Amino acid sequence: MSDSTTIELGGEEYLVRREGDALTLGRQVGGETTWLDDLDVRQLPGPAQEALDRGDHDDQTLQTALLGVVQAEVNRGG
Repeated sequence: MSDSTTIELGGEEYLVRREGDALTLGRQVGGETTWLDDLDVRQLPGPAQEALDRGDHDDQTLQTALLGVVQAEVNRGG
């Protein structure tokens, strides 16, 4: 999935883009997209990786993992 897909995490909309083993989350504000650091898909729990491979962005395990990524970015000031 090299194109971005919009998903909802914690009531907020995020963009998800996957290129190979790299996954990137982004937020679109005022027409501008801010991308967070790339994440190695292999760092996600197995069930979250499987959901991502299936394109099941509503999977609870995947959403929990991605919310963790977003929260870590917020905590470090991103």
